[in-house]
Amino acid sequence: MAGKELLKIEHLKKQYDENVVLKDISITVKQGEVVVIVGPSGCGKSTFLRCLNGLETIQGGTITYEGESVEVKSKNITKIRQKIGMVFQSYELFPHKTILENVMLSPILVQKREKNEVRKEALELLERVGLADKKDSYPRQLSGGQKQRVAIVRALCMHPEVMLFDEVTAALDPEMVREVLDVLLSLAKQGRTMLIVTHEMSFAKAIADRIVFLDKGLIVEEASPAEFFENPKTERAKQFLSTFTFDKVEKSRSVDDVKAVEAYV
Repeated sequence: MAGKELLKIEHLKKQYDENVVLKDISITVKQGEVVVIVGPSGCGKSTFLRCLNGLETIQGGTITYEGESVEVKSKNITKIRQKIGMVFQSYELFPHKTILENVMLSPILVQKREKNEVRKEALELLERVGLADKKDSYPRQLSGGQKQRVAIVRALCMHPEVMLFDEVTAALDPEMVREVLDVLLSLAKQGRTMLIVTHEMSFAKAIADRIVFLDKGLIVEEASPAEFFENPKTERAKQFLSTFTFDKVEKSRSVDDVKAVEAYV
């Protein structure tokens, strides 16, 4: 069961010059809840996540984390960002540092935690995602799926209350997608609070407590996975979901083709 309210977004508006990306977004996220955000490309999904982490200035509305304002200019924004971890499409690993060094860097520099304690936790987390043997490797020596798992471990090592995942499998080969999604599934089982932007519909259905469908900067539909995928309420959602299904192709044969086959037989 979801717990206390962590994030509250009210009438959020975000625009770049004259382009309004998010028009009027209102949503709350409770502790332990997994919210999956879906929608067509360019609808504002990634921008929405960046606003939640204070990476984007907003032009209207409010974002609060446990009652505290989340804005670029907020005096406590650095501390708030530590509570709202984010994993991007690109791994953003330092190429000149080992995997273990990449994971340990922020907890030591930003949170001023003791090095041995951070190292112990980092090794435990790498073990949990099957990468303990890569601790002394460099990013260039890892596959895309492995680098994305390292990025997740790096975020976890900061002890965030909420985790934001922005299309973390978008740049991966199909065989690598599953290994990253399995890590997210394990986090959901642990009761982690997560907001996930993804185009992986079967994964969204499996992991989400709630599906939020965005289009043209607005929340068009919000429902449980069963309701959204099996009985969408809006025509726009039905149209969106239809793009992931295909009718069986019935190949036709010309009369001459059939005669040729019969003659051969």
